[in-house]
Amino acid sequence: MEPAEVLLVVDVTGLLDRNIFEKQLKREGFTPIPDAPFSYLGETTTHKINTVLYIHSAVKRALTKTGFTDCKIIFQIGEYPMEGYRYDTQQGIFVPVEL
Repeated sequence: MEPAEVLLVVDVTGLLDRNIFEKQLKREGFTPIPDAPFSYLGETTTHKINTVLYIHSAVKRALTKTGFTDCKIIFQIGEYPMEGYRYDTQQGIFVPVEL
């Protein structure tokens, strides 16, 4: 598979430590976009579903390292349309939201 660019935008409230959050996302392969708070770029060479699952787990790991109140993410993989999710704290997973 050819590499595809991943654009990730995070809307998080109650984040306890942004520095820890962003360090973890960097470890997961996401680079902050300058002058665009909570926006990141990455790259993937896997199928879309694997990339979606990886994004969910990467953001979840970053969130749990620092603590938060609420989180929504939206991302685009290559030319696929944007997809939005919110983190359901009761289930411990990201669930789809209507855009």
